[in-house]
Amino acid sequence: MLICRLSNKMSAIVDSQRKMEQKIGFVPTMGALHEGHLSLIRQSKKENDQTICSIFVNPTQFNNPSDFEKYPITIEKDIMALEEAGCDILFLPSVTEIYPSDFKKETYSLGTLETILEGKHRPGHFQGVCQVVDRLLCIISCTNLYLGRKDYQQCMVIRQLIHLRSHPVIVHTCETIREKDGLAMSSRNIRLSPAEREKAVCLVEALRLIQKNIQAGNLTSLIQEATSLLLANGLVVDYVALTNQQLEPLDHWDGHTPVVGLIAASIHDIRLIDNMIVA
Repeated sequence: MLICRLSNKMSAIVDSQRKMEQKIGFVPTMGALHEGHLSLIRQSKKENDQTICSIFVNPTQFNNPSDFEKYPITIEKDIMALEEAGCDILFLPSVTEIYPSDFKKETYSLGTLETILEGKHRPGHFQGVCQVVDRLLCIISCTNLYLGRKDYQQCMVIRQLIHLRSHPVIVHTCETIREKDGLAMSSRNIRLSPAEREKAVCLVEALRLIQKNIQAGNLTSLIQEATSLLLANGLVVDYVALTNQQLEPLDHWDGHTPVVGLIAASIHDIRLIDNMIVA
């Protein structure tokens, strides 16, 4: 596996591959890799001639400085995992490579995506996500981009970014990979103590409760029941939401529209998210 740290060199490599009409798959990450990330690498390997992974902990998407400071860094382990998964190139840039002195900050028109759910609870977060993904896609002119569905709203934001900036890339959103007990794999799970890890599984339990009990009609009491489950386990709840696939809230269900359940909750200072198609 080639490790590249310089943006201009990375772009030159990709440009030469595209001239040879090679299909390039790209998996952007912030490191602390787990099976969810590696499943994206393997999917890309099946569908492309070259697979590139980036590891960059993007400071502009952290609205909480403490969260940025505590984000897990496991680069040596990550490199080994990528090599085993067959990744062809790792792009490992510094902050100054992504945001050089002449970098011009853009403002992206994201509409309601920036004001609901994650956008509401993490102001500025999605602008930071767009900054880094826009920059990465300018450096790595890939054919296919692979994202995990655990970050459901972020996937929608990145699709909007690609539309706004006319990046010639196809987006693939892949299934959430879960632990044996159902907890969605996340880099933040590393920070959980054994006791906190036991409590964390209640996120997926709350989603399964909704999935099992959802019926046509008013959804308010079901949302409240799922929220109570999280609170009973000592979590601080940002939201439990039921929406359609476009993230429009549903207070009442017609019995036919696909329903997405989304949760964000914290155990001490560790914030976790999850989602599931519940109907």
